Amino acid sequence: MVQKIRRKKSVICILGKILITIAIASLIYKSLITLKLKIFEKKNNDSIVTVPPETELDIAGALSSGKLYSSNAVLIRLKNNTVLMEKNSEDRIYPASLTKIMTTLVAIENLHDLDEKIKLTSSIFEGLYEEDASMAGFLPGEEVRAIDLLYGVMLPSGAESCIGLADYIAGSERNFVKLMNQKAEDLGMKDTHFENCTGLHNENHYTTVKDLAVLLTNALKNDIFREIFTTFRYFVPPTIQHPIGITFYSTMYEGLGDRNIIAGEILGGKTGYTDEAGLCLASLAKVDGQEYILITAGAKGDHYSEQYNITDAITVYNSIRK
Repeated sequence: MVQKIRRKKSVICILGKILITIAIASLIYKSLITLKLKIFEKKNNDSIVTVPPETELDIAGALSSGKLYSSNAVLIRLKNNTVLMEKNSEDRIYPASLTKIMTTLVAIENLHDLDEKIKLTSSIFEGLYEEDASMAGFLPGEEVRAIDLLYGVMLPSGAESCIGLADYIAGSERNFVKLMNQKAEDLGMKDTHFENCTGLHNENHYTTVKDLAVLLTNALKNDIFREIFTTFRYFVPPTIQHPIGITFYSTMYEGLGDRNIIAGEILGGKTGYTDEAGLCLASLAKVDGQEYILITAGAKGDHYSEQYNITDAITVYNSIRK
């Protein structure tokens, strides 16, 4: 009888030790995870990183079959530059007019006076009409301010505005593109190479949506860029060729129409399209008080179809939980 009692006490003692060991191990594990996440956030304040598995998104809903038209996508929370969702984010894509984000940023950084008048020579327009490039509406010989050209690049996606700025700043598009590639290198865009400043198709003109997220994240830190990027409508003062001026409208806002997201709003964006690139979009949104950027590319459709790039943006932003 005494032996049975001793055995029973021994078993209870062993079970007690096991439970205590499990509890201690659990506390240590939680402490390590908490410490790891704190270190993770501290080390990555200035770079885009991927978060642990638990995110604020209904990822399954956003990426389920038929829900996302774009072949490539990445969503970033700007507060800590964290990747919340990605789909083929490191695959090479053709950026189309999303190229103009870099064009605009490089131009801003190299312009000394935004009110400086720039003359658009006839040579600027050579080939652009033949290549069916999107145009802002300026004419050969027109003199416009640098700031007007910047808005002409971003809102109506004007190719003549891009070339006009490139020629003025660097002497030629080729030299300006060197500045673009240098900027890409400085930002750590390792899978990006530019061949032009307009986004017209070229096999050697490529990037990834993740690289474009790095670019947009940094560009939005520039107050002038952010102001342009989030503008819906802009009026260009009268010139000789346009005595009543020109009004630009953002191509993204035109595609957005009456649609918007449930718990916030899309603040700004830049669309892009070529046959090879598909419908692309770089956008900025505020959801429940926090800012996010979304880069998408490769959506089917064209200028005349539903704007599936914008449809995807609404889908993804609406998947963000409180």
